[in-house]
Amino acid sequence: MKAIVYEKYGPPEVLKLKEIPTPTAKDNELLIEVRATTVTSGDARMRALNVPRGFGLLSRLALGIFAPRRQILGMELSGVVVAVGKNVTRFQVGNPVFGMSDAYGGCYVEYRALPETEAIAKKPENLTFEEAASLCFGGTTALDFFRRGKLRSGERLLVNGASGAVGTAAVQLAKHLGAHVTGVCSTANLDLVRSLGADAVIDYTKEDFTRNGEVYDAIMDTAGTAPFSRCQVSLKPGGRFLLVLGGLSDTLGSSWVNMTTDKKVVAGVAKVRPEDVRLLGELAEAGKYKPVIDRTYPLEQIVEAHAYVDEGHKKGNVVITVGHGALV
Repeated sequence: MKAIVYEKYGPPEVLKLKEIPTPTAKDNELLIEVRATTVTSGDARMRALNVPRGFGLLSRLALGIFAPRRQILGMELSGVVVAVGKNVTRFQVGNPVFGMSDAYGGCYVEYRALPETEAIAKKPENLTFEEAASLCFGGTTALDFFRRGKLRSGERLLVNGASGAVGTAAVQLAKHLGAHVTGVCSTANLDLVRSLGADAVIDYTKEDFTRNGEVYDAIMDTAGTAPFSRCQVSLKPGGRFLLVLGGLSDTLGSSWVNMTTDKKVVAGVAKVRPEDVRLLGELAEAGKYKPVIDRTYPLEQIVEAHAYVDEGHKKGNVVITVGHGALV
């Protein structure tokens, strides 16, 4: 089968199209014929080892000191089940599915074998494979931070970086939870963020939200440009700062903030839960959550797709299609 492999860290050009053996489904696994995957910011960071400040050594220890230990990227996928192991009970051959292989990656392939217990669910009938492949990365991140940050109905939430994959998901899911949402983005993306349900939008090129006198119950920083030290004046007493993207010093400093102030910093890697993936599918099927797709590339143009993501201006998600027929 075709796969995109990288054998060293570096620019998008380190990604190479290769032929590798097609996997088979073990007793507890399903084999998915991949129809679409995505290029997340996480994929781009792992490819280049371009991680937030202070995480360089830790990332090398986790991913591979001199070269990537796992040579196939890709966190999200959608596709069709083509084989199941004898112990699989939730899925059958022919089921259209979507999901996330966060712990393993490996979705830049034509076929992916995954345990039934992974974060996989049946594809919503009203979504294309391209849309379904984009449901999980932003959605599971937002849900995990909202859960740990105890976001409640009626609270005021500000999302910094509201036009990215996590931001566009966070705006929609926070509205579903009943929050009043303010989105911060560039001029070009104001209408997009409004269309997702944001109650208010702030153009960061024209206004600094930390200096306008507004205060919020929770602030989510998905862009890494608004650390707690800058945002604390905009948090109400008892407010929560959701640190989706930040440096090591920001993450380590969260414990001190939590011990010495009346505010709380929620940090750390988001946990991907199978039940969250199923919830995202249900919300999408009900028309309450829809992923934003910026651009779509075929698998053979993975280098161009990663180069675009590296520019740092994508709106929502960048999708990679895998050639198995119509994406419906």
